[in-house]
Amino acid sequence: MASNAPQRESLTHPESAALDFVLTLRKRWADTVYPALHDEYRERVGAGPAPATRAEAARLVHDLELYPWFAWLERGSQKMLWRSANAAVGAHLAPVTRPAQPLGRLELDPALALPDWYTAWDIHVQPGGVWRNAASAQVYELGAQLVMLRENDDYLFHRAFAETALPPRDYRCIVDLGCGFGKSTWPLKRAHPQAEVIGVDLAAPCLELAHQRSEAQGLAITYLQRNACETGLPAGSADLVTSTMLLHEMPPEAIAATLREAARLLAPGGVLRMLDFQFSGQPFRDVAFAEHGVRNNEPFLPGLCELDMAALCAQAGLRGGQWVAFDERGAGRLPTAAWPERPEWHFPWAVLEAERAA
Repeated sequence: MASNAPQRESLTHPESAALDFVLTLRKRWADTVYPALHDEYRERVGAGPAPATRAEAARLVHDLELYPWFAWLERGSQKMLWRSANAAVGAHLAPVTRPAQPLGRLELDPALALPDWYTAWDIHVQPGGVWRNAASAQVYELGAQLVMLRENDDYLFHRAFAETALPPRDYRCIVDLGCGFGKSTWPLKRAHPQAEVIGVDLAAPCLELAHQRSEAQGLAITYLQRNACETGLPAGSADLVTSTMLLHEMPPEAIAATLREAARLLAPGGVLRMLDFQFSGQPFRDVAFAEHGVRNNEPFLPGLCELDMAALCAQAGLRGGQWVAFDERGAGRLPTAAWPERPEWHFPWAVLEAERAA
């Protein structure tokens, strides 16, 4: 899978070294510091009863000697990540161009009002967010590789979602909400080349980059600068509505509005599949995950995990709403709501499934 981010061969030695350093630091945070913190937690619990709730576990976790270092290292390495990505992109900023005879379509709306919940935070601690200018989108593309510890360089997570989480059928139209720079949209078009695929996002720079990247791959995709809560697309026009890592960036009222919009877009029998995160049910892991939201400038993340999404789906006119576990290492959608035991830090990925009544 080609990338518009600066290629390794184009980077100077200091630029490459800075990226390698922060990547290694983040890997050691995930595979060494996190397990050590968990060991300290288990030692503190000892032979007594383990905390049964997240609140009980939090009181114990916050008292651990290693926890301040664990928390500092997560946020500190995230800041280092964006500084390194900004420096690399700034030195090798590539122009975003449009082909004379495009396969797909790009429609931007300069008058679109970006919601406060989107602009008030530098999401992921990326300075200035992803929506300000062309550099923001390219920094996001490069930084996304490091955030996922380079385990998603070929977009394995997104391919696994497209290949395992979507019911096998012929789709007439697929709408991908919160498509960003297109990494979630390209696998949908590859998996279903006969379908009209539409990517929707708030950030014009990301959509321009997504359009350029799609054209370079020979993928005919439509990109629209719209709000996922109100896309303006025709009612009943989609057979599948998806999103990837969108819902946890939204406050509850925007999540509910997005589900209502998805239900409006879906034709009878159409399906909703949204890849996001849920609490694992393991109190220690859930404390670390919930507080990751605070450290990573994602304040709505814990709120998503506490919502009754089945009820929200039903209120929106969707039936069968449920979360199903997802293994991002390649297996994709799992047959149950239970995650496999893993010692390292990882996100508790899950797929929200629902459908429109036929």
